[in-house]
Amino acid sequence: MAIGSKNLDATSLRDKSDEELAEELGKAKESLFNLRFQAATGQLESHGRLKAIRRDIARIYTIMRERELGIISVVEPEPASDQAAKGDAA
Repeated sequence: MAIGSKNLDATSLRDKSDEELAEELGKAKESLFNLRFQAATGQLESHGRLKAIRRDIARIYTIMRERELGIISVVEPEPASDQAAKGDAA
């Protein structure tokens, strides 16, 4: 079983654009800050969540670095008009 958020697996992250990855990174960092704050004040119930968020952040950084190095290319979404044409042809 993989540790981390269910919606932040590597395949779904690779389908996101650079801007979406940066947004996910910001959300994850904010979540980590809040969890650390809860841990410091004794309000944290699930300490495993800290580990999961740290892994999510590492996963996002890894994919961003892969793109920097050209290991994995950025997947560009198709324009809506092209998708409609493909659907009509099928």
